[in-house]
Amino acid sequence: MKHELDAIGLLCPLPVLKARKRLQPLAMGDTLEMRADDPAAIVDVPHFCAEAGHELVEMRDDGAAQIYVIRKGR
Repeated sequence: MKHELDAIGLLCPLPVLKARKRLQPLAMGDTLEMRADDPAAIVDVPHFCAEAGHELVEMRDDGAAQIYVIRKGR
């Protein structure tokens, strides 16, 4: 199942903290599509996924924002 999170306007570490909170109740294998415009998210989100056991499925630009698609792992 796909879920969405709008983290536009939030600065480090808020996008990752919001993603962590949003992922907690999801079933393993569900995806979260997060929009963020924080420049630090480009480094923070992949690091968070690696540390937390989630898969960063896709990372792409969408105008001034980035889209991160995260598949919940453990």
